[in-house]
Amino acid sequence: MENVLETYAQPYDSSRPVVCVDEGGKQLIGEVREPLPVRPGSPAKEDSEYKRGGMANVFMAFEPLAGQRHVEVTERKTAVDFARFLRRLADEWYPQAQRIVLVCDNLNTHTPAALYEAFVPAEARRLAERFEWHYTPKHGSWLNMAEMELSVVARQCLDRRIPDLPTLRREVTAWETTRNQAVVKVDWQFTTADARIKLRKLYPTIELQ
Repeated sequence: MENVLETYAQPYDSSRPVVCVDEGGKQLIGEVREPLPVRPGSPAKEDSEYKRGGMANVFMAFEPLAGQRHVEVTERKTAVDFARFLRRLADEWYPQAQRIVLVCDNLNTHTPAALYEAFVPAEARRLAERFEWHYTPKHGSWLNMAEMELSVVARQCLDRRIPDLPTLRREVTAWETTRNQAVVKVDWQFTTADARIKLRKLYPTIELQ
């Protein structure tokens, strides 16, 4: 926990951007009957029946000090999918960074080993060296600011029926563009000093002799 908090306390450095990464699911649901639009004196209506389209995955990379995020929709969230997302992060979105300071939770796919499942060893090693890994503690995923952004996109964009992957990708891309243009940042205030006071029950008790 303190490692992540101290990472957030670092001043902005474009050569070593702090980027938080997480993923979330979205159930794809299509309409069986055409919904009725809003009319004077009558709200929009949709049929209780719907068509299941399976689950989709939404990867989120969020740079809180720059107010930029990159979202990618995939069919799955395997280690290979995560590795491919990291390659885009390194080569397309942060090609000039000396090293990307990566904050993520400790899901079993969130490791450098995922890179070796997706790429040949030389490429996996090249990518692994682009990242500096920092993990939130178990039951401490609230420390990952990408989780906050996933909550925002869920409320602002995904809180309705979306039938298929192409539609989901279009909607998420539009949300990402609008939010990035607004340069929505996070001013993280919770520090290590705060944690030692407010979360002191999580620390071991040491009896001085």
